[in-house]
Amino acid sequence: MTAPSFKRILLKLSGEVLMGSGQFGIDPATCDRVATEVKEAVETGLEVCMVVGGGNIFRGLAGAAQGFDRASADYMGMLATVMNALAMQNAMEKIGVQTRVQSAIPMASVCEPYVRRRAERHMEKGRVVIFAAGTGLPFFTTDTTAALRAAEMNCDALFKGTSVDGIYDADPKKVPTAKRYDSLSYDRVLADNLKVMDASAVALCRDNNIPIVVFNIRDEGNLSAVLRGEGASTIVQNETIDA
Repeated sequence: MTAPSFKRILLKLSGEVLMGSGQFGIDPATCDRVATEVKEAVETGLEVCMVVGGGNIFRGLAGAAQGFDRASADYMGMLATVMNALAMQNAMEKIGVQTRVQSAIPMASVCEPYVRRRAERHMEKGRVVIFAAGTGLPFFTTDTTAALRAAEMNCDALFKGTSVDGIYDADPKKVPTAKRYDSLSYDRVLADNLKVMDASAVALCRDNNIPIVVFNIRDEGNLSAVLRGEGASTIVQNETIDA
């Protein structure tokens, strides 16, 4: 890999990514593959922090729809993200990547509490920091958490690993003729209600001028390729020409 154009990034993964080809739960092989790609990025000198969702274990909105109190369901989803964070920590430390998990909900027996300045020091020392338990509050998604932590950590970009290779004007799985964008403005994403991230997350990135890079994390080696500027992706940023 050549040196990336960013010094510090936040990598946002959906919990579903960790399922691999399964229907639920955590696939160790997928965790190992993602960990290897993160290690390659760190070895270039890039500082990396991460947010992982919990949808492979429990999703707050889905739980609320089934009769759970929304706040309780969201807290359950936050705890699911801690499990995913610990799984990713295990996968990375097996291959020699120093990793720290910081939780917005204190649980000292398994991970550190979230402390912004401590997280920054970890990254400066080459450690990967995984932020777990969302914001620690219900009614906020892990997309919003990712945007918030990216702003707090002064990240140069937020990389969102998904199951598609960018942002489309329609669901490419349902509309074969859907158009993929190479670049978009934040305002276009919000105005067209493009379902890449929650509106609050996009607005937060816009207000802090943090580019959002959307790419397919399921394709092996794609994180490294996108960091080199070679892989397929869509970048959302200020004052860009939509194309």
